[in-house]
Amino acid sequence: MEKVINVEYPEFLANSLRLSNKDFESEIKISALIKLYELGKVSSGTAAKALELSRIDFLELLGKYQVTFFGDGSAQSLNEDMLNA
Repeated sequence: MEKVINVEYPEFLANSLRLSNKDFESEIKISALIKLYELGKVSSGTAAKALELSRIDFLELLGKYQVTFFGDGSAQSLNEDMLNA
């Protein structure tokens, strides 16, 4: 079951990004899911599924938004990930 979230925004916002309304709405959805992933609120698999992407495609998309898939990117975090692998 899908839910709908309506977000009101001024038309100039989409125009300032040179996006159609449809493309702007898509950008908002992608940005929101990437931010939720970055905050650790959703997994990469969940975000990918919501965007109808493969998990690999979602992880590649993170680079476009300058978000790492290595946690906070600190050496300690990377070492912990390697120990848990």
